[in-house]
Amino acid sequence: MICGFLRGRSVKISEFQHLIEDIYFDKDSNRGLMGTFAWFVEEVGELSRELRSGKSDARLREEFADVLAWLSTLASLAEIDLEEAAAKYAQGCPKCHKIPCICNENRD
Repeated sequence: MICGFLRGRSVKISEFQHLIEDIYFDKDSNRGLMGTFAWFVEEVGELSRELRSGKSDARLREEFADVLAWLSTLASLAEIDLEEAAAKYAQGCPKCHKIPCICNENRD
């Protein structure tokens, strides 16, 4: 995991976002939103490669953590609270409002 205090326990999205701000916000602010977005896209590409390779759960876990951290820092730079944003799904699917979703969309 990213930090010792996260090991072995669940954290709220807001706790994670604040931790990533504490670690990276100054660097990411200097890079700017679009520069940071470019790094995020690169991390998503790395995750994609690992998903396709099917090799290592540990490596996949690392890439998911990296993507989550970059998404978090992007939200912070854009002044978006990810926990508030996630509330969009609190009542289920935003379209049909069901859990699980019963929409007829083909999402393949």
